[in-house]
Amino acid sequence: MACILNIETSTDVCSVAVSQDGAIIWSDEDRTGPNHAVKLGTFVDEALSFSDNHAIPLDAVAVSCGPGSYTGLRIGVSMAKGICYGRNVPLIAVHTLPLMTVPVLLYHELEEDALLCPMLDARRMEVYASLYDRSLKEIRPIHADIVDQDTYKEYLDRPVYFFGNGAAKCMETINHPNAHLIPDIVPLAKYMLPLAEKRFLNEQFEDVAYFTPFYLKDFVAKAPKKLL
Repeated sequence: MACILNIETSTDVCSVAVSQDGAIIWSDEDRTGPNHAVKLGTFVDEALSFSDNHAIPLDAVAVSCGPGSYTGLRIGVSMAKGICYGRNVPLIAVHTLPLMTVPVLLYHELEEDALLCPMLDARRMEVYASLYDRSLKEIRPIHADIVDQDTYKEYLDRPVYFFGNGAAKCMETINHPNAHLIPDIVPLAKYMLPLAEKRFLNEQFEDVAYFTPFYLKDFVAKAPKKLL
């Protein structure tokens, strides 16, 4: 398996992790932000020093590519590109919403037919959300939703788990017995491992020179049809 440096900066949380052979071998995170401009460089230096000191060659850099905060994504992607150029390694893009499903699948008991709905806050009653089944098959692509009691009604004939920084404010409005909130789910670099390794093995790399992330403000026009 590859050694991948993972960078996640799509929300106020800044995190970096190094993965190898299907395991996280180094990670750090800061939840007091947004402090990306201050923390990211330090985390990356420490992560690269760890891999260099243990004679572990870096095979790729994975970066969260949105949707998410304009400033956070810009800082994270710029850092990732710099490392790719400096170390001559490929760039991997990991989308924020499927990334958020990883800790839910790892650490929560879910019904066989459950759906997962990661949400990013877009102020007022608007969120950016998508829906996946337990195999991470995309049931509904990412969309900007103005949440009311009918927004997810067609999916609530079975359990739907809502999570992310846009989820809590929506639960009272959705108000359905099959709607469940999972609190405290944030995208973190250490959870990028399975998605980043899958893309590495499939050689799904980005053009370092031209790659740009999917910002909340413009993802509708730019987002690809298939996020996984």
